[in-house]
Parts: sequence; C-alpha cells; structure tokens
Amino acid sequence: MIDTGKTANSTGLTVIERYYRMHSRIYDATRWSFLFGRRAILCQIGRIAQPKNILEIGCGTGANLANLCRMFPDAQITGLDISQDMLARAKENTRGFHGRLRLVRRSYDAPLADFIPHDLMLFSYALSMFNPGWERAIECAHADLAQGGHVAVVDFHDSRFPTFKRWMGVNHVRMDGHLRPVLSSLFHPVTETLYSAYGGVWEYGQFIGRKK
Repeated sequence: MIDTGKTANSTGLTVIERYYRMHSRIYDATRWSFLFGRRAILCQIGRIAQPKNILEIGCGTGANLANLCRMFPDAQITGLDISQDMLARAKENTRGFHGRLRLVRRSYDAPLADFIPHDLMLFSYALSMFNPGWERAIECAHADLAQGGHVAVVDFHDSRFPTFKRWMGVNHVRMDGHLRPVLSSLFHPVTETLYSAYGGVWEYGQFIGRKK
C-alpha cells in the first residue's frame, strides 16, 4: 500500500523529487558502487535487537525494506520517502511483503501523524541528503522512537578531497562529519564506526544508538 500523505511542496515537485524522478530508473544499477554498509548495518541490528515495529526514512527503491522483511518476519514495517517514483520502484521490489509493509509518501519534517512508537528507525544514506532538514529529521526520529528503541544510521561521513565533496554536493549530498555529534546527543551509542572507501577518497559511518 502507498499512502500519499503530504508532500513537501503541494504546488510542484521539490528539487529532490525532480532528481529522483530521473534517477529512480538507474538507482539500483548504479548506487551499489557508493552505498557501502547497508547490509552490514542490518546484520548488526539483528545482533542487538529483534524489532517488531520498524520505520525506514528515505526508503528509496526498497532494497532495505525487502531485507528487513526477510530478517524480521514478525515485524510490521513502514517505508517513507518523498519521491513517488522511488516508492513505485519500492512497491515492485517488495512484492510479496505488502501484507505487513506500508509505503508512505511524505517529507519527514514532523513526527508521524498516525503515531505508533517504533522500536527501530533506519536511515540509510538519507540524512546526508536532507539539506536543509537533517537535524529536524533526527529530532523526529527521537520523537517517533519508543523508549529503549534503536536508531540505525549508515551514511556518508566526510572526505579529505574538497573537489570530491563539491561533486557530491552537486548530487545533493553533504559530507562534513555533521551527523554524528547530533546523533550522539539524542541517542546512547551502541555501536559507532567509521570506514574508508576507495583507499580514503571518502569515509562512511555506521551508528546504532538507543533512545536517551
């Protein structure tokens, strides 16, 4: 099921929606060479908790959603994204799981209206693209998370090459090491690791934290 909810701009597509209207067709075929650690963080979650109510923010084409459904067969799972085109791909990629999977189209600038506390919130290469809005999204995750629940984040961290950072900025990605301090201020770190990609061209990080 796709719940159209509210979009960030009722008068037309946002910049990000226009970007993913073009990229949704090639996303799965191209992003594997950049988006490292997605499967690994799901495995880490499985070692830490057995969530029953999961929300992924910026679920994209649904790769994580399908894996979450397989890993946690008793969980109710929601995928949220602002892009209708990405959600259409997600619906195709999660065929067979729709009985316990809900897809919601909206921006994440406020806690969910149909509030059900989630015991796992997942951001997979989403927060670095919320510019502006990444701080607000983390605050909303804290509000939507059940007491004792976990937030899991895998995302770009930083690069020592200014030219690469500018190029990533063209693709709406911010890489300034800005996510970890805010995450640590709202969540007790359970696991927190930085990794090097392509010989140090950039770093990406994995963070799992428990709600304070």
